[in-house]
Amino acid sequence: MRMAELSRESGVPVATIKYYLREGLLPPGERTSPNQARYSAEHVRRLKLVRALLDVGGLSIAGVREVLQAIDDRTSTHSVLGLAQYGLATSKARATDESRDWAMSLIRRVAEERGWPLCKDDVVVEALAGTLCTYAELGRTDLLDRISDYAEVAARMAEIDLDLVSGLPTMESIVEGAVIGTVLGDALFTALRRLAQQSASRERFGGDQVSRP
Repeated sequence: MRMAELSRESGVPVATIKYYLREGLLPPGERTSPNQARYSAEHVRRLKLVRALLDVGGLSIAGVREVLQAIDDRTSTHSVLGLAQYGLATSKARATDESRDWAMSLIRRVAEERGWPLCKDDVVVEALAGTLCTYAELGRTDLLDRISDYAEVAARMAEIDLDLVSGLPTMESIVEGAVIGTVLGDALFTALRRLAQQSASRERFGGDQVSRP
């Protein structure tokens, strides 16, 4: 297919496709003349992955390039998913050195309970530490007393997430599914959690269903 058809098939404007080609996010097409190239279904799939990483995952151009390079180099699925997760937007909460040390101690305890490995300079761990510090600053240590229960729920959710993508046919589709599943899955779980809270609150405290005009 020509560039115009590639644009129609992928939903990506021609100018954007040319930009991705310049940035190395999309492999060049097969040259048919000095100014013309032919593209395939593989280019459509790659464009959809790029858009998922950029638009849904919020990765930078450099982050997307790193993930795509790992895919093309046939890096392990675990490593590629790690690169994608590393680039996903995370909490920006900051903490003092003292409170961070306390948070890291709590994280190490939970990780040991669950058998989770912790990697140095992991942005996910840093985000969790910042969130825990914010809880503590607000005086909600009662919530932190139940962190092992939250970790148990998170472990079950992670298994479901990977069950959904592990059977996909290609590395590209697995990464795309994992990114979309993580970002939209966060929103999905938030909504389900709030729905469950409504039901649990009504059962525990009584009262009528609250409705908004």
